[in-house]
Amino acid sequence: MSPRSEKKKALRSGYTTGACAAAAAKTAVLCLLGRENPGVIDIPFPDGSRHNFALCRFGGNSAEFALATVVKDAGDDPDVTNGAEIGAEVRWLMEACGGEQIVLVNGPGVGVVTKPGLPVPVGEPAINPVPRQMIRAAVAEALAGSEHQHRVLEIKIFVRDGEALAAKTLNKRLGVIGGISILGTTGIVKPVSAQAWTDTIEASMQVARAAGLTEVLLSTGRTSEAAVQRKLHLPEEAQVMMGDYLLYALEAAKRHGFAQIHLAAMWAKLIKAALAVPQTHVRNGALETRQAAELLSRLGLDEDEATAMAEANTAREIYERLQRMERNDLVTAVCRKAKVQAELWSGLPVQVYLVTSEKGVVVHVAD
Repeated sequence: MSPRSEKKKALRSGYTTGACAAAAAKTAVLCLLGRENPGVIDIPFPDGSRHNFALCRFGGNSAEFALATVVKDAGDDPDVTNGAEIGAEVRWLMEACGGEQIVLVNGPGVGVVTKPGLPVPVGEPAINPVPRQMIRAAVAEALAGSEHQHRVLEIKIFVRDGEALAAKTLNKRLGVIGGISILGTTGIVKPVSAQAWTDTIEASMQVARAAGLTEVLLSTGRTSEAAVQRKLHLPEEAQVMMGDYLLYALEAAKRHGFAQIHLAAMWAKLIKAALAVPQTHVRNGALETRQAAELLSRLGLDEDEATAMAEANTAREIYERLQRMERNDLVTAVCRKAKVQAELWSGLPVQVYLVTSEKGVVVHVAD
């Protein structure tokens, strides 16, 4: 096998919902102006580059309204909106609305902001600032040089099946109701992007603080979160899905001014926390059972038993062995070690909850 064939295939980038909405809006305006379907439309991006989008739908009554859509291509990013049809319907208004020449409204499948703390005010369509700028810039290109360039224009952004897609996201928790958010800061989606996670963590904490909360529940997944929430009954806004971004979430909690952190995770993630692994995904912090065995040895496991534990295949097997040995004291010690490390990183009091993967219940608490 050649060295080239052994290389991993480069992951392909794609486009944000905001970029797709901007492309659809520009095309819809061209249709409103009586232009023919161009098939492909290009728009400016915030960095000054230009990108092309293939059109899906194009039409309307040019005297009254027009619409256009594109199908989102998120590249190799596992985005729930990949393949979604994102569109814009445009029409002329008789007079300016609040002094704006371009009025953005939400159509079917695009949510409305109902909670403070997000970059868009309560009551506004869930179209973030950069997508708004991209839509306005793209529409300005379509209007340039036409006799209508100073007329007032309404642009309604819509997403086919957007409400169903939103059910697969954290939108409801963040206060975005009725559909998805139109997002993006660059127009480009990078595959398996860390920014998507960190942006969600930031938004969740902003909403929690805007709701007046002083404590937050950080969890690595839905099972852990649900198990601890059944125990604590915190407000919905207190729940922050951090995924594998442990260090980032802990530091963010401090930065946003929380006073208390509840940390919910399963065994493999808590061992990584105890070992001071800042990003707990396997690709960033592959857990070697030898490291876990060494940690258990430092926490009181007999040397011979630790040597045997190092031969375990997975963290789960280590946990099962400890259970068979009736060494819950070591399980608790790992949780306490994770707590100390989390408090070191965050500078805040942290309560740690170990959740089982089988039943999704809290089995150990370190406070």
